[in-house]
Amino acid sequence: MSAILLPVAARIAAALDTANGVSEHEIAMRLMKVTEEAGEASAAYIGMTGQNPRKNITHTTADVADELCDVIIAATVALHAFTDTPGPDLTAKLDTVARRLNATHL
Repeated sequence: MSAILLPVAARIAAALDTANGVSEHEIAMRLMKVTEEAGEASAAYIGMTGQNPRKNITHTTADVADELCDVIIAATVALHAFTDTPGPDLTAKLDTVARRLNATHL
């Protein structure tokens, strides 16, 4: 993971706090942004595979990757609204997943 993800996400979260406040509605909007970005990643995949016969192939693997990056950024920004320690929380989660992966010998 990029070393700049958390600091940039913190800056985005701070800018959103300043511009929009930190009401329950605003926090919900940040969470919904993750879903919006995931939808865009799905749409890019549909476009990459040509699943819409009317449109044919409209996206590339790079487009899907770009949208997935947007999902990661949006999720990291949203994470800042739910914890004061996003870095350690993310690291702990990754450690848990890594231990589970190691236990399954994959």
